[in-house]
Amino acid sequence: MADGKSLLVGFMVGGAISATATLLSTPSSGRELRGQVKQQSSEWKDMLNSLKSDGIRLKDQITETSKEGAALMKDLTQELKRSVTEWKTAVEPHKENIHEYLEQIEASLKDLEEKVQKS
Repeated sequence: MADGKSLLVGFMVGGAISATATLLSTPSSGRELRGQVKQQSSEWKDMLNSLKSDGIRLKDQITETSKEGAALMKDLTQELKRSVTEWKTAVEPHKENIHEYLEQIEASLKDLEEKVQKS
């Protein structure tokens, strides 16, 4: 939000400087100059109101998106926990067989290495 305030202050300062420069360098009459200043002031107010409403819409959109993201992460976490639990349940009865099979593969690899080194 600090960036938005800085932007707003920058616009206001820039507007004040440009208005002062216009007042000092314009060849217009007082009446024309007042009309121009009034018109420019109205334009600046409209622009500031537009920036304010855009900022509010952006804030609301960010809030909604973060709520949706939090809900999605909660659902994803629950689904992941459930999947891991199901996997553990499915693997548990076969754990010993898998371990024996891996030991056999390791022994076969060692035998193969020894045969390759002897050759």
